[in-house]
Amino acid sequence: MLRILLTTVALATLLAPFTASATLPAAIATFRQDLDGLKGRFVQRVFDAQGNQREESSGSVALKAPRLFRWEYEQPFPQLIVADGDHVWIHDPELEQVTVRPQSYEEQQSPLAVLIDPELLDQQFVVKAAGEDQGLEWVELTPKGEDDRGFERARLGFRGSELVRMQLLDTLGQQTVMDFSEWRRNPKFAPDTFRFEPPPGTDVVGEARPSAEVRPLR
Repeated sequence: MLRILLTTVALATLLAPFTASATLPAAIATFRQDLDGLKGRFVQRVFDAQGNQREESSGSVALKAPRLFRWEYEQPFPQLIVADGDHVWIHDPELEQVTVRPQSYEEQQSPLAVLIDPELLDQQFVVKAAGEDQGLEWVELTPKGEDDRGFERARLGFRGSELVRMQLLDTLGQQTVMDFSEWRRNPKFAPDTFRFEPPPGTDVVGEARPSAEVRPLR
């Protein structure tokens, strides 16, 4: 579950406004230009430390700056993750269970959350343009020091203004690869896209606080 949340929040924070920085790779700046929202499809594959594929899933994703996202798994098992700006909701229909947490908690677990703050980015990560490979322009993030936030390295693959692939390598050698397609930039979202109400009879784990106070990422 943490791997899913890392990937989801990583995408959402890429949409957040940033201040121009000499350390910000050109690929990210191009991606962020005039961008307020995204909607597309994804295929997620998880590999073990030996490179064997252990999982594959697919679905749709919607993101809106600065902090809203909707991540919906369709195959092989349905699951919905919604961030409404205050909370992250995780709905597992088969278990008839919803988990809710303050959104700030999830953001502080994201390897890419500091992209919204160039100063923190420089303090905590080595960020570099990683060249071109397989027709994509790559950006790599490597944590500084011992506080690795649960991952060893993150790589983002861009084609022009589109994010095509995301790779997360964790400290156990496992890798999550996300392939994205059918992106629509700045679409018109339905009013309920980034809202969630637990279905009647669903077990809710955690507590949603009205007007939750989200702490700055510092």
